[in-house]
Order: sequence, then C-alpha cells, then structure tokens
Amino acid sequence: MKPIWLFDLDNTLHDASHAVFGRLNGSMTDYIEQQLGLPRPEADALRLHYWRRYGATLLGLERHHGVRAAHFLAQTHTLPGLEADLRMPPADREALKRLPGRKFLLTNAPAAYAKRVLTALDLASCFEGIIAIEHMRVFGDLRPKPDVRSLRAILARHRLPAHRCVLVEDTVANLKSARRLGVRTVWMQHYLHSHRSRNPHGPEAGISLHGRPPWVCARIRSLRSLHAWP
Repeated sequence: MKPIWLFDLDNTLHDASHAVFGRLNGSMTDYIEQQLGLPRPEADALRLHYWRRYGATLLGLERHHGVRAAHFLAQTHTLPGLEADLRMPPADREALKRLPGRKFLLTNAPAAYAKRVLTALDLASCFEGIIAIEHMRVFGDLRPKPDVRSLRAILARHRLPAHRCVLVEDTVANLKSARRLGVRTVWMQHYLHSHRSRNPHGPEAGISLHGRPPWVCARIRSLRSLHAWP
C-alpha cells in the first residue's frame, strides 16, 4: 500500500534559510514594533523569546497581547517579490512530482503563503491538500506543530491512518511528536547542512546532524531518496 506523505514546506521543499526566513523575522519584528509600540531592539528580542518559548512567535503574541492570528499572519507574510527568492533543486522538484502516493502539505505557515510558494515552485498540483497553521486549532486554541493533540486531530479530520503516513520535515521536534502517534518520520537535512554555520540559533541548534534520534526513521538530503522508501 502506498504511503500518505505529509510534507513540511520551509527548509524541506525549498531553501527558506537562503532569504525567506530572514525577511520573515524582519517582518515579524516590524509588526511587534508597530502593534505593541516597542523600540525595535525590544521588539526583536520579544519575537525571539516567544519563538523559543512557544515554538511560534504568534502563540506568545496571541496569548499575552491579544493579537489576532489572522491579522498577524496576513501582515507578516506579505513579502513582496518573494518568488524571486525561492530556491529548490530541479531534481527534487521532479522527484516530488513522480513520487507515488497521496501528498499533503503540513506547515506552520499560513495557507496563503503556502499556496504562493507552491505555485511559484510549480508544485501546487502535487498536493491533495494544504494543512496550514489556521487549521491547527484544538478547542479554540492555536496549537501548531509539534503539538501532538493538533496532529492527532488533523489525522482524524482527514481520515489519514497514522501507520500509513510519513512526515518529511526539517525540525526534529515535529518528527518526535509525529512518531508518538505512529507516523513514520523522515528528517530532511539538506538545508540544515547548507546553512548550519549561518543559522546557529535555528530549531536544530545543538543537535548533531550525523546521529539519528530514535524517533527519526530515516535521514535524507534529497527528495529523490524518498523513492527508495519501502
């Protein structure tokens, strides 16, 4: 039986560390500076603090400052000229298009941004659905990856049996929670290797890229490797 693929977006399908993450961080700092009336250094520190504490800056802003998620996501992900900054190896694009099985995008980014990136990368037709951060509420609370409750609800909503699903993702914390539910896990390391020296505070800071945590079923550096999946 063919796998059901759940793909992360940024730094899994494309090289977000090249330009996108830096622009997003600046855009989020701009938002905090404007909405909370903070000096820029304090706004940037708060952005980073909430990201480290909650795994997403938005969660801290929503919980502690009453920021509306929809407004934050729309304002911070506008990113004019985004398409020109997107990078993806052509071989990975073709490998993804030829990969057998159902495919869903599972991202902590907003749906509009995800659709825009997929369209620019010529990948929109590959995916049966986009599961974005707006779809990750549990009992009214926003719970993006790596929240286990949210992932369990997503699998149930889309009638996706966990044992048939494979999550391909660059963030090991997200893989860990997926594995707890019986989802098979693939750690995409291509862009982590490429940008490790330039991104020492990223989500994999302090984690060896050479080892394989017990909740990771496989490590890859190219989407072409997925064609060898049993």
